[in-house]
Amino acid sequence: MILPIIAYGDPVLKKKASDIDASYPNLKELIANMYETMYGAFGVGLAAPQIGLSIRLFLVDTEPFSDDETYSEEERDTLKNFKKTFINAQIIEESGEDWAFSEGCLSIPDVREDVMRQPKITIRYQDEDFNSHTEVYEGLIARVIQHEYDHIEGVLFTDKLSSFKKRLLKGKLNNISKGKIKADYKMRYPAMSRKR
Repeated sequence: MILPIIAYGDPVLKKKASDIDASYPNLKELIANMYETMYGAFGVGLAAPQIGLSIRLFLVDTEPFSDDETYSEEERDTLKNFKKTFINAQIIEESGEDWAFSEGCLSIPDVREDVMRQPKITIRYQDEDFNSHTEVYEGLIARVIQHEYDHIEGVLFTDKLSSFKKRLLKGKLNNISKGKIKADYKMRYPAMSRKR
């Protein structure tokens, strides 16, 4: 089932999310719905706060990047086959020299900006069967994970921009929070939530 994506301005997007355990109700169904929602919006990642749940759950599928000819064949193969669910994730290390990449977010439609991030991460997490893993990722996969991880920490990519860039985007962000934009997928705007 495709769920509405929560738009910029909703307090749930600024809240640090809570851990869950295997008893979380209907978790498998929730994860399936999140994948369906992400694919329906042509995203490469989706975090639970983006569907209104303040829990430490996000998913990533970098397959859409595998068509980009600027990456080597080996990188494209890696991107094509990377699909993972992260539960109770903790990034335990970020390393390397910051690099810029134009990021967007399903909760902030039609806004793309260069964001600086470190290229290598070590992350500890549980999969959907609650098996624990500690893994190292680099490059674009690391970046997508960092972006989604930020969501469960209550951080948006726009928080990482300079104050000058934030001022330039203020009007656009206000319009998103008021529902004065048209996304190609189902969204729920803070203004709509307050009317209920």
